[in-house]
Amino acid sequence: MAVNVKREFNLVFGATIAISLAFLFAGALFVETIMDGLVDEDPSYNGRVPVWERGLLGFETSGDFGVAIETGPYSVLSTDNEWNSTHHFVEYTLPIEEGGAAPNGLISLAVWRPNVPDGTLVPVIAEFGPYFQEQSVETPTIEVPGTWLGQMIIDQILPHGYAFAQVSVSGTGRSNHCMDLMGNAEQLGNDAAVRWLGEQSWSNGAVGMIGKSYDGSTPWQAAMFGSEHDYLKTIVPISGLIGVKELMWRNGSAEARAPIMHNGVYGSYGIDGDEEDYQNICPDYLIGPGTGVSAYLLGSEVAGDYWAERYFLDRVLQHYTGSVYLIQGMHDWNVDPHMAVPTINALKDAGIDAKGLFGQWDHDYPDRPVQLDDRSDLGGRGGEAFPEMVRYDWMQDLLEWFDFYLRGVGDQPGLWVEIQSNQGSWRLEDRYPPADISTLEWDLGGVMENVGGSTTVTPGLFSGPVWESQPLNSTLYLAGIPRLHVDVTTATLGGQLYALMEDCDPDDDCIHIGHAIMDLRYHAGGNDIQTWAPVVETINAKMEFMPLDAELEEGHRIRLSLLANGEDYLPASTSSMVFIQEGASSTLQLDTFSPDERRYFTPPVCTHERCIQTADS
Repeated sequence: MAVNVKREFNLVFGATIAISLAFLFAGALFVETIMDGLVDEDPSYNGRVPVWERGLLGFETSGDFGVAIETGPYSVLSTDNEWNSTHHFVEYTLPIEEGGAAPNGLISLAVWRPNVPDGTLVPVIAEFGPYFQEQSVETPTIEVPGTWLGQMIIDQILPHGYAFAQVSVSGTGRSNHCMDLMGNAEQLGNDAAVRWLGEQSWSNGAVGMIGKSYDGSTPWQAAMFGSEHDYLKTIVPISGLIGVKELMWRNGSAEARAPIMHNGVYGSYGIDGDEEDYQNICPDYLIGPGTGVSAYLLGSEVAGDYWAERYFLDRVLQHYTGSVYLIQGMHDWNVDPHMAVPTINALKDAGIDAKGLFGQWDHDYPDRPVQLDDRSDLGGRGGEAFPEMVRYDWMQDLLEWFDFYLRGVGDQPGLWVEIQSNQGSWRLEDRYPPADISTLEWDLGGVMENVGGSTTVTPGLFSGPVWESQPLNSTLYLAGIPRLHVDVTTATLGGQLYALMEDCDPDDDCIHIGHAIMDLRYHAGGNDIQTWAPVVETINAKMEFMPLDAELEEGHRIRLSLLANGEDYLPASTSSMVFIQEGASSTLQLDTFSPDERRYFTPPVCTHERCIQTADS
């Protein structure tokens, strides 16, 4: 498997300080970049060392997770339980139409506080989610810190003068009502809990939210309420949802879990056999499964505004006045990277302080070498970027972010995007997708030569048309969201296309670069169903690939394959043969950039045994 020169450099020499120093100093040659207006060469940036200098510091790089390089002066405040937490209920009003426990909403939360001098007010970092005191033996009660994130924050961030809270969303743990799957009841409960945390006598009124997956979606919900109470100062969504439908549908195509997400995946949460279980029967709980099935079959809702209620980004852009530190795995199979790209640019365009950390990991945190290794595979599924993906400086990064946005300490963090290529190299961008890109348009049947013979995509078959480029005459750097605009006719009204793009070396060993899928009823893009006359009318399917960042070496070829289905998507509900028309209006569109115009950097080098084993192999 061929890898780029930068990756070979890191693997072979990364473990030695001398060569790491040489690499970092060589990186200074990229000073005159688009980042010139954003960075400061002074090593005292932020009162600390900036990201491109962190490889020089003494980070702990052999443990199972990152550790802040600064040690805080405070211990956790002791309480009457062994976990040093206190439990509280927050009352809030539920609209009568929500059913269940309405109007008497009740949110369960636990708090850990630092042992600070009397009268010292502290900010709060909180994780909101459905998993506390639910289906995990690791948190038999919400007063137990989560081993996945909570304990790390208590150990690393709390000693710097922060409180930490775990909050059960409605219908989970000891919170009443029903499991609303991110609907209005859940949103109102989250807002009430944020307000409660900001109003406590020991709080400085600044609340930050952090979490991954579902727990990374609740920050978006809370941010929708904007300046109504102005307690929520920052959010750190890690592989979170900007909308529920966006999790399960892409260009109109449905994931396998889409029709059953509400009741099938989360339906049992909050049901524990007591007399309050009747509260779980809420209107949205009843219509959820039908809404999912309807969206798959008909592309619409059964009734009401189920999906609109569960789309958050538009209201965040309109109302939120805080900051966003957005973290996303570019190979996340669960919460795909289109949740973060181009969301990061939308935040910036709305005037919201936003930073991105986008690495080639799966559905995980940036600093866990064991999990990142276990979930990364060679063949273009993250493996080529391991161990460079491991960010042992992440907890320090969080501390610096929270210090500025929750305590007003230090200078403002750099509001850039730290993006990792599929071959492991890290660089800075001011936006993502970048603004200064060049677009290549390669026509099918021309620049992209048909090497598969067929131009027909047949449902149920595991093969279809294949096109390839000529060998590249120089290394190609791809960034952002490639497009495939392809003319097609169909046998009936419907059909689906799945596109696979691969990087093939001279020995014809190929790795995954990216993929796209589209229900052709949505061939124009967006959420509106299109109609056409099958057989006789040509339509242009404007497919978008999942966001990607890739380096393709000189001499390699790009291979494009079309099938009726792929990944974890359902077959089209409107199955049809699809006939591809080659020519000038059927093009693969790739956005490229020059590495000479970018600032590359090397994070602290992982010395965990998993990283050493990978480097040795």
